Amino acid sequence: MAHYSDELLEEVRSRNDIVDIISQYVTLKRKGRNFFGLCPFHNEKSPSFSVSPDKQIFKCFGCGKGGNVFHFLMNAENISFVEAVQILAERVNIELPKNSEDEDEKQVQLKNEVYKVNEAAAIFYHETLYKPTSKIAQEYVKKRKLGNNTLKAFLIGYAPMNNELFNHLKAKGFSTEAMLASNLIGRSEKGIYYDKFKHRLMIPIQDVRNRYIAFGGRVLDDSKPKYINSPEDIVYSKGRNLFGLNIAKRNSNGMLKRILIVEGYMDAISLYQRGITNVVASLGTALTDAQGRLLRRNAEQVILGYDADGAGQTAILRGMDILKNLGVDIRVLQISDAKDPDEYVIKYGADKFKKCMDDAISVVEFKVKILKQTLDLNNTNDKIKFLNEIAKTLASVDNSMEREVYIDKIGKTYGISTEAIQSEINKLTNKEPDKKKIENTSVIIKKNEEKQIDENILRREKMLIYLLINYSDKTFKRISSVVKSDYIQDSKNKEIIDKIFEKLKDNQNPEDALNWFEDQEIVSYLAGVLSNDFEINDVDKAIEDVEKTYLKEAKILRRDEIIEILKSPDLDKDEKANLEKELNNIIIDLVRMK
Repeated sequence: MAHYSDELLEEVRSRNDIVDIISQYVTLKRKGRNFFGLCPFHNEKSPSFSVSPDKQIFKCFGCGKGGNVFHFLMNAENISFVEAVQILAERVNIELPKNSEDEDEKQVQLKNEVYKVNEAAAIFYHETLYKPTSKIAQEYVKKRKLGNNTLKAFLIGYAPMNNELFNHLKAKGFSTEAMLASNLIGRSEKGIYYDKFKHRLMIPIQDVRNRYIAFGGRVLDDSKPKYINSPEDIVYSKGRNLFGLNIAKRNSNGMLKRILIVEGYMDAISLYQRGITNVVASLGTALTDAQGRLLRRNAEQVILGYDADGAGQTAILRGMDILKNLGVDIRVLQISDAKDPDEYVIKYGADKFKKCMDDAISVVEFKVKILKQTLDLNNTNDKIKFLNEIAKTLASVDNSMEREVYIDKIGKTYGISTEAIQSEINKLTNKEPDKKKIENTSVIIKKNEEKQIDENILRREKMLIYLLINYSDKTFKRISSVVKSDYIQDSKNKEIIDKIFEKLKDNQNPEDALNWFEDQEIVSYLAGVLSNDFEINDVDKAIEDVEKTYLKEAKILRRDEIIEILKSPDLDKDEKANLEKELNNIIIDLVRMK
């Protein structure tokens, strides 16, 4: 099979939203966090075909087919993997190498070096902040009341006046090509290298995988421009990242219950300093689809906390549309007597701010509020317009009980009959009778013909796969030292876990796991495993339980092995004594593990 780099495949996959692609073939309807429809690969009357926007996978619980966007297109169009990659790359204007076998590995190596350059620069700036020569920056940090923990959490630093960064990077052996590609270093027409960021507070920007991808530099006085940000380059796309998401995730156990998104990274840092750690910032751009998918994958609820000015309100409305289309539970922060969340939390404190987060209003309530500000409800024409606009808003509410509550509340508040509101909604929705509710069917698993494996063992092995892919940063080091390949009983699970260990050891992105397998049966099986959430409430506890179970089983296997060896009459006295001592220790360990 022709080869494309994992990095290139990830870019093609991530820029082709699976819901958008599959919607061209299947009529999908949202049910909770997923979409469902009639499977295009077999005949069925009740929808059993599921698409997960969070995980960017599909799975049919009827015929068993599953995978990512590449695998869907392969099955739908009966084409090869390479052809699927080419079609999807062309769709989003990504230029593929003309000969995939001769792909420019130098470009991949350059990207990897730029990540390292950025990390070295972040550490250099951070260490410089603490030097006696950086008193101006230290005074600014003190003025903003940023404590040491916050400075270290975000690795905030200071860019000195001279070209010290260039000399530092050069001494570390980085190539000038990588330094220039990082956009931290420039080169004059005379060929002289210089630092692009000087005399600024430096805020490193990391992606969700903790890689250093860009920087923001803030002035320490009243000079202009106030901020200088890294331009987009080979490792940085501002519309595909969220400032602080990696740090917000560090303070969570699995998916965050809620995330607050604010406009600027200094807003996010200030809120973090005051105990609001589940906060991220968009990077100088209106919320994009890619950022919306990042939020959806990492939080159950998103609170929009943009500034109170006109631009901020426009950003809220745009963000609402993007997040709603992705099925996100959206709330809108409401604050008064402050122009932005940063000013509010400084003025009134963290407790009052958290109360504002708790009281954040729904999309419907926000749109009603905006309408009230622009219309005179004492005017008949304006009141009719208000009713029509409210009907449009309510028509987009999927949950019928939620819609009923809003209809009743709006009707009573504004003196409009609930029948009139419902009538207008019906005109917009052309509502058909509800179809039979889709049940969450369990994955069909072919039983191993050679031997029956206990269902609890199968579930544990699949949970291990799920944890390794979705929480690799927490799981891999702990589990790989405990779980040996021989411990996995199911052949498919063994093949998958072996491949995951191999790829994670090589620092590959676990989001590309479905691309690691060519066997479509394995791909569909793995998609089925990933479509299950295993009802994990505490990720650390789940990992610990799996780890303990395999440790215990390993000890039991060794215990039984020693018992068999001790039956041999050929053992000498020392060998027997050593084995008996080991057996005794194992028995004590097993008693403690109960």
